[in-house]
Amino acid sequence: MSHKTIIAPSVLSADFSRLGEEVEAVCQAGADWIHLDVMDGHFVPNITFGPPVIKAIRNRTDKMFDCHLMIAPADPFLAAFVDAGCGIITVHAEATTHLDRSLQAIRDLGCKAGVSLNPSTPETVVEYVLERLDLILLMTVNPGFGGQAFIPSVVEKVRRVKSMIGSRPIHIEIDGGVTPETAPLPRPVRMCWLPAPRCSKAATRRPTRKTLRPSARRPMAP
Repeated sequence: MSHKTIIAPSVLSADFSRLGEEVEAVCQAGADWIHLDVMDGHFVPNITFGPPVIKAIRNRTDKMFDCHLMIAPADPFLAAFVDAGCGIITVHAEATTHLDRSLQAIRDLGCKAGVSLNPSTPETVVEYVLERLDLILLMTVNPGFGGQAFIPSVVEKVRRVKSMIGSRPIHIEIDGGVTPETAPLPRPVRMCWLPAPRCSKAATRRPTRKTLRPSARRPMAP
């Protein structure tokens, strides 16, 4: 099984007045996926954007659109995000009453399904839905705002999730405070990194791959 590290810059770090150009720039700098942080001002305190904005930039790249829904409820809006061009849709375990049903709905729409866990949420909540998952997103900050410091206690959760996944083809995604200094975590089965804003904004000046990928491959001391 491949252990490729995936770099997925968030558009929250972009200049929204030229969002399409910013997406093209980070792709040229080496981004593997584009991460879309959708916030509703209800589940999290901030409000960002929705399907129309995503659809408007879909033609700027053929990279995977990795959509992280920080909204509650999520189920009524899943089809709209798939229609906008998202290839992965991740819902928060904390934001849905019936997680299995939500993941099944995403798969039924022909999309890859992910679940996100806040820092204080135990990984055991996904134990019985692993067969419906393509991705597990572990928040290393509290959701809702960019620019927060990496929460180091989540490192142990990464190890436990890796063990739980076993040989299943499930990506582990790290979201929040990811910098060249915090990137050398234990390498799980398949790792996705969401660079912190200062890394993403520097992407057009210094390639994303050169900045983060070597750090992500460096193992952290036990």
